[in-house]
Amino acid sequence: MNTFKKDEVPKKKKEAGKFSKSLASVFSGNFLSKDNVVGLLPFVFFLTFLGIMYIANGYYAQGIVRDLQKTGNEVKELRSEYITIKSDLNYNSKQSQVAQATEGIGVYESTTPPTKIVVDKESLAKITTVN
Repeated sequence: MNTFKKDEVPKKKKEAGKFSKSLASVFSGNFLSKDNVVGLLPFVFFLTFLGIMYIANGYYAQGIVRDLQKTGNEVKELRSEYITIKSDLNYNSKQSQVAQATEGIGVYESTTPPTKIVVDKESLAKITTVN
């Protein structure tokens, strides 16, 4: 004999029928002609707005990444230029290079070493006394 109640079997068939009817109405487009769609329009517009904002945020993030890469490349170029100029300055400030550069204008390197000038107190007093 049948152990199911009469109410249980039709519920399963009704649920399956309800799902297939709703799926068929989605594919056919009949769900758009109902009045409840008008009530869902603000939600659909909100979802559309969120989608547009998501896309705009992606473009904004890509722009920032491009700017960061561009700035990073500029920093690398400036650093290499700095190192090059610094090494040139170190080379040109060597004693031999300075002496070679100043020979053309009439300034020559001294060949005598510097000497210390010693002044005793009496001579210092004479020099500092103004007449």
